[in-house]
Amino acid sequence: MQFVILGLLMIAPMSLYDLHKQFAAGPSLFYSASFGSLQRALRQLIAQGWVTVTDASSSGRRRNLHTPTDEGVEAWRAWMREPLAGAHAETSMLAKVFLLGLLPRGGERAAALGELRRSAAAGLAELRAVADGLDAAQIPDEFAEIFAYQGATLDYGLRSHELALSWLDGLD
Repeated sequence: MQFVILGLLMIAPMSLYDLHKQFAAGPSLFYSASFGSLQRALRQLIAQGWVTVTDASSSGRRRNLHTPTDEGVEAWRAWMREPLAGAHAETSMLAKVFLLGLLPRGGERAAALGELRRSAAAGLAELRAVADGLDAAQIPDEFAEIFAYQGATLDYGLRSHELALSWLDGLD
């Protein structure tokens, strides 16, 4: 969540309230964030030195604006270049694509998109290797029904990775 927040703050400095509205208008399609989770993440970003806070109060109403530091922007850029990994790879891919327009056209954006493609292709290759290693004929009859549903989840993984690659190929 921290990197999604950094990306949104790169667009414009925001208060916690503004950030919550921005999440609802976009990243909430693939990433849920409560007010409390955003507040905790902002505190962590401030503690890391990746975000600063300025008082922009007016008319007696308290308003703190959060702005990424140069270190925060560099950490975000490094995250954009990282390969996808782990259980939340699809969510990370969507977050990175959502924020891809913040990278300059050309080299840096192309490199980030290339890494997304490589990560998706590697995931697909891993799933294909699993599928190739399975032999339904060797499944005992008493486990055939269980295997059918487990195989369906593998099929879903294969299809979702194929779709992700096709979708990523359409971006440039």
